Amino acid sequence: MTSAAATPVCVRVPGKINLDLTLGPRAGDGYHPIATVFHAVSLFDDVVVTATGSGDPIEVVVEGETAGVPTDGTNLAVKAAKLVRRRAGLDSGARIELHKQIPVAGGMAGGSADAAAALIACDAAWGTSLSREELLSMAAELGADVSFALVGGTALGAGRGERLTPVLGRGHYEWVLALAATGLPTSDVYAEFDRLTEGPDRRPSLAEPRVADSMMQALRQGDSDSLGAALHNDLQRAAFSLRPELSQVLDVGLEYGALGGVVSGSGPTVAFLARDHEQALDLSVALTASGVCSTVKRASGPVPGARVAELPRIR
Repeated sequence: MTSAAATPVCVRVPGKINLDLTLGPRAGDGYHPIATVFHAVSLFDDVVVTATGSGDPIEVVVEGETAGVPTDGTNLAVKAAKLVRRRAGLDSGARIELHKQIPVAGGMAGGSADAAAALIACDAAWGTSLSREELLSMAAELGADVSFALVGGTALGAGRGERLTPVLGRGHYEWVLALAATGLPTSDVYAEFDRLTEGPDRRPSLAEPRVADSMMQALRQGDSDSLGAALHNDLQRAAFSLRPELSQVLDVGLEYGALGGVVSGSGPTVAFLARDHEQALDLSVALTASGVCSTVKRASGPVPGARVAELPRIR
């Protein structure tokens, strides 16, 4: 049972898009090293944790974008809570509420974002006083994108994405996100990437993947036009192969004036860069009217990573 004295802790965490994602050759463990530019955008999940009694389980409930979100021990937020509990030597339970706006299996790291938020929320709810370094270490243990969800902003990611370097860029950017009705599992997209790159038209792999100079220059200058032209994702071809309709989504967004567009992460979300708030509104209306995608949302970035916030109004 939840203690009457327990105070819920809410942490708000952003989704991400990959402005540039380049893969190196597959390593012996089956994973590809990557070079990427993570960019946190204002599409948020709220994770609310309430501490419960000694010996109680860690439970999770989901509100909002619920389809496909596990509510058992495979949920990354549950894994994060158990990791905090183990590191702190506790046996306390917790109730975790996920109030989701980040699409599930949409290439925006929603599950990783929830794990990052759960680390901070459980630390606060249980009073474990973990250091920032400990939280980042646990984030890297949980998954490649979890570390970035803690940090936010814009950052270079290397290795599997857990090695982060902040990008001291300029500018604030307006994004229009074309969401699909159903998600696209990351493992399926990587498997398709491997299949495609083993064919006769295989793209030569770099020994070490690297972010394009044009991308870094655009970010340093805060140049939206150059940034739109530099958007890139090695997984985009694989996502198009699995979901051919995504190519049409990209074409429609560019036709209606987006400065650039790219599949976010492993997809199927397609992110379009708009020149300003007004163009983002126009592009949102055009994409919605075209019927090529399930839902259209607007966001801006960069925004900070996971932070303690006010409780959601509807609980």
